[in-house]
Amino acid sequence: MAFAETFKALSDPARRQILELLKGGPLSAGEIASHFSMTGATISYHLKILEQSDLIFGRKEKTFIYYQLNTSVLEEIMLWISTLKGGDQDVENT
Repeated sequence: MAFAETFKALSDPARRQILELLKGGPLSAGEIASHFSMTGATISYHLKILEQSDLIFGRKEKTFIYYQLNTSVLEEIMLWISTLKGGDQDVENT
């Protein structure tokens, strides 16, 4: 996983809000857009950045794409961050 892409995606407040919305389950792009006062193109841009960073993925159903969180990537990020706090005995100090 490219942490740089992930953290860049997380740096934008609108993208963090999209992730918050998706905590409740899959949503279509239109459902996501209804929570913002942005153009559809801007929402699509944010969704694309989140997909490229593997934080979300889309599933096509008929003419709609439903987006949902990629929890495995989020778990990997949380695990990595938790190792930074220090007390892990398996990590060697150099």
